[in-house]
Amino acid sequence: MSISLGAVAFAAVVTVPAASADNLRLNEGVITNVDTIKKQAGCKTDLKLNLQLQFAAQQQADDMINNRDLDGDIGSNGSTVQDRARTAGYRGNVAETAATIGSLAINGIDIMGNWYYRPDYYAIMSNCANTQIGVWTENTFNRSVAVAVYGQPG
Repeated sequence: MSISLGAVAFAAVVTVPAASADNLRLNEGVITNVDTIKKQAGCKTDLKLNLQLQFAAQQQADDMINNRDLDGDIGSNGSTVQDRARTAGYRGNVAETAATIGSLAINGIDIMGNWYYRPDYYAIMSNCANTQIGVWTENTFNRSVAVAVYGQPG
């Protein structure tokens, strides 16, 4: 019995989890929304994705999804956002925003609504010196987490 090439290609497509693509779009949307906030605040430079900051954001998002007692700033091992960025290889100053939503689904409106109305988080998002960003989101059946780490290259 022979299998057509089309059937093999279809099987490969079916095995790709959709959640990764959804979170990628969500993460990119958060970056776009933060860049818009920066522009509305008068910032002239575009916000750029930095993979080291993204890794630092991923570390905290994973920690938060697995440790419900975390408030988003300090890791379960006592690490700060600066510690996580340094471990990821980033050498500039950093800041962080984090959101926890009590549901499986999370969207950009939930995240930005959580951050925009917090004066401390709005100050981070609208700080023109923060020219780089990394964003990571994680989901479980009853909890979703979003973390953004903002950087000022050193």
